[in-house]
Amino acid sequence: MLVQEQLTEQIIGAAIEVHCELGPGLLESAYEECFWHELQLRNLKSQRQADLPVVYKGLRLDCGYRLDVVVEGMVVIELKSIEQVLPIHHAQLLTYLRLSGKKIGLLINFNVPVQKWHCKKGFMNCVLRASVSRW
Repeated sequence: MLVQEQLTEQIIGAAIEVHCELGPGLLESAYEECFWHELQLRNLKSQRQADLPVVYKGLRLDCGYRLDVVVEGMVVIELKSIEQVLPIHHAQLLTYLRLSGKKIGLLINFNVPVQKWHCKKGFMNCVLRASVSRW
């Protein structure tokens, strides 16, 4: 677990660096590009817009879902540039974790004056840990 905690700390540091440089108000795509670049500067292996198939009754379906960023094959990053993070955004990330088989996800909203981090539902940015079991 220590490796995962260190990894999430590095990822959060990268997000904070991007936010300090750019501030709020840009499109999500701009933050994604800069965030990915910051991860590369930190020598973190990452993949952008990773395919996320939906498996339904054993049938693998390409429904067009994409994970914004996956870091070191372990952490799913869902990026936002929105006024307010809502419960549906948490549900989206939890579903992505379940479908991908990953256990850690970060929901990062860049459209805030100051980056704040909590592990509770309803805050600006959140670290979510989820089991991969079915609902």
